[in-house]
Amino acid sequence: MMVLPNILVTGTPGTGKSELCRQLADKLGFRWQNVSEIVTEHKFVEEYDEEFECPVLDEDRLLDHLEPLMQQGGCVVEYHSSEFFPERWFAAVWVVRCSTSLLYDRLQAREYGERKIKSNMECEIFQIPLDEARDAYRKEIIFEVTSDTSEDLDATVQRVRDWLEQWKAKHNKS
Repeated sequence: MMVLPNILVTGTPGTGKSELCRQLADKLGFRWQNVSEIVTEHKFVEEYDEEFECPVLDEDRLLDHLEPLMQQGGCVVEYHSSEFFPERWFAAVWVVRCSTSLLYDRLQAREYGERKIKSNMECEIFQIPLDEARDAYRKEIIFEVTSDTSEDLDATVQRVRDWLEQWKAKHNKS
């Protein structure tokens, strides 16, 4: 049986990571690992950050939880941060971006507070998730994609499908 690689989908909250991961799981057979849900379910939290209005992740416990899943392959891991994951886990890192006007509307729809919206907008404007990925992973495995429209999403799913076919051809020669 052919083993699928693990991929990371990262980006500012509200850029479209979850919808991309949902599509990759449905259409390409990846097992979706939504880090935010895993953290909540297993209480991998050290404290709550009042300034950024979010929990502070217990990275060690999360990584210990994910390690056996990652060893099996075929995971698409979704999280807004990327630098603490071991590089060896991922064959590709997909950084999802969107226009700031759309992002603002998406974050408002989530009923984020103004401070949290401002912080996330700044993350996108200053391309923090992209730079973080570039600092943590080899440039040849990083792919920047846009998620403004459903057509963008379809194009990204196709791009991942094409990348996956190339990966399989390269890594599963028998």
